[in-house]
Amino acid sequence: MVDAKEKTKGEKDEVHEEIHKIRMTLRGRETKPLEYTCAEIIARAKEQNFRVSGPRRIPTKVLTVTTRRSPCGNGTNTYDHFEMRIHKRVIDVWCPSSVVKEITNFRIDTGVDVSLLLQSAEH
Repeated sequence: MVDAKEKTKGEKDEVHEEIHKIRMTLRGRETKPLEYTCAEIIARAKEQNFRVSGPRRIPTKVLTVTTRRSPCGNGTNTYDHFEMRIHKRVIDVWCPSSVVKEITNFRIDTGVDVSLLLQSAEH
């Protein structure tokens, strides 16, 4: 009889971690490494049966710089236009905060910047 009570007591002592909504924002100049990283994060989260939303594509930010070709200022007015495109993806994962390291524990390309935002779970 005592053993049965101890078993139920031990089972009740297990603490389940609180589930949080974790928003991952991924930014990069090239789309292929960015899409690969998104796909890998989503696959790893779904393997562990966590709820995933995304990747949502945020509009591309285009940074442009226009410069004169002639260094001295004389001659024909010709210009060079340079631009850098910044692509952005947002992924929401509902999981305990301790699992995030397991989900993102793979080689992420150096051109991809990942930032995490921890929010309370809203269903």
